[in-house]
Amino acid sequence: VVTANAAHAAHVSARLQRAGAPLTGLHLAQAPSNDIWARDHGPLTVFEDGRPRLVDFRFNGWGGKFRADADNAITARLHARGIFGHTPLVREALVLEGGAIETDGHGTLLAREPCLVDPQHRNPGLSRTDIEAHLRRALGLQRYHWLQHGHLAGDDTDSHIDTLARFADADTIVYQACTRRRDSHYPALQRMAHELAALRNRNDQPYRLVPLPLPPALEDAHGRRLPAGYANFLIINGAVLAPVYGVDTDQEAVARLHEIFPEHHIEPVNCRELINENGSLHCATMQIPAGVVVGKTVSADGCL
Repeated sequence: VVTANAAHAAHVSARLQRAGAPLTGLHLAQAPSNDIWARDHGPLTVFEDGRPRLVDFRFNGWGGKFRADADNAITARLHARGIFGHTPLVREALVLEGGAIETDGHGTLLAREPCLVDPQHRNPGLSRTDIEAHLRRALGLQRYHWLQHGHLAGDDTDSHIDTLARFADADTIVYQACTRRRDSHYPALQRMAHELAALRNRNDQPYRLVPLPLPPALEDAHGRRLPAGYANFLIINGAVLAPVYGVDTDQEAVARLHEIFPEHHIEPVNCRELINENGSLHCATMQIPAGVVVGKTVSADGCL
């Protein structure tokens, strides 16, 4: 957990202790930040010959929408202070947010093209072919599924794939559906569903497609629709954390995830506060493989 300073770290630790959270796996680091969306600025981990390597892509606040200088520096700052031990870090010039890509673990990318092939704000001068070459070199990707459609109202990211469609395994895609014809999301999500149906897996077979229900329209205090969805779940060791919002569709979404992940415990997490900030559960987290993070707490001067 990246905290602002020692007082903030103490506050976070105390809150977790009061909630009864086990602290054995807690690592508190201190670094300046702009926002909470660790998925988009955090390190992506790849393995080469069984050894992990951290890849730090450039983060520019979703195409310059928000200030992002501190968030863009977090991964390199923590690496320099030793929190990732001896795991090597490679910095990439390509602008890429972690929530913008989804992979099957076998070299296949699933992404919304406008989130990466953005000649105006993210990667000017780079074609889709150029970006595929970057991803092949940096992440080992070999197959590319580019979607053009799909969005959730209130999303600042230009519709990250992690809010819309996710790999449950190499042959199964879970996606955010919409069956309410009068909902403003219906046309775009229907077109996305047709795109997904046309994709083929690494064995040239159609994917098993599993739809998730769309929550009813949720609004903030100013009447702005919030980007509530269920595809932003988080897979962890032995469990899947499922975003819920205190609405009738929560139970159906949790049941659907249980069908998809029968060997995992499905843990609902209320994400009303998170979507007020325009993201949800997966967006606020980044998984780090076991053995990469070292020490218990990293202070501002780098002491473990």
